[in-house]
Amino acid sequence: MKHMTFALAVVMALSLGSTALLAAAEGSDEAQIKALEQRIADGAKAKDVNAIMKNYAPDETLLVFDVVPPREYQGADAFRKDWQGFLDSSDGPITIENSDMNVASDGTMAFATFIAHLTGKGKDGNPMDVTMRITDVLRKSSGKWLIVHEHVSVPVDLASGKADLSSKP
Repeated sequence: MKHMTFALAVVMALSLGSTALLAAAEGSDEAQIKALEQRIADGAKAKDVNAIMKNYAPDETLLVFDVVPPREYQGADAFRKDWQGFLDSSDGPITIENSDMNVASDGTMAFATFIAHLTGKGKDGNPMDVTMRITDVLRKSSGKWLIVHEHVSVPVDLASGKADLSSKP
C-alpha cells in the first residue's frame, strides 16, 4: 500500500508539475512578447530604426497594414523605410505608451492586441498625439518571437470620414 500511495503521489506531482510548466511557458511567452512590444516603444523613443526592426520578421514575409498610406507594407525593407520616415519627421523624442495588452500563444504562434498612445512633436512644431489600436501576429523561430504581421488602425467616424485619433473606449 505504501508503494501505491507513493506512486500515486509521484504521478500527481508529475501531472501538476507539467501543468505548472505549461503555465510557466505560456507566461514566459506573454512576458517575452510584452517585452518585445516595449522594445519597439523604446526604439521609437531613441529614434533607432534598427532597434525597432529587430522585433519584426527580417524578410519579405512581413506584412504590415499601417495607419498611414500606403495601404500595406510588404517586407521588412518597405516597413523599415516607413519607420525611418516617421522617425525623421519628428523633432525630439517620441513616446509610445502601450495599454490594455492581451497576448495569446500556443508556443509557436501568438497574437497581441493593445492600445498604443503616441506623443511627440513634428518637425513642423505641431504636436503629435495619436491613440491607435494594434494587432500583432508573431511567430517563434529559434526561440525568438518576431512580428510577422501588424495591423494598426484608428476608428473612423463614417458620417464625416474623419479619423478619431484620440479614441476613448
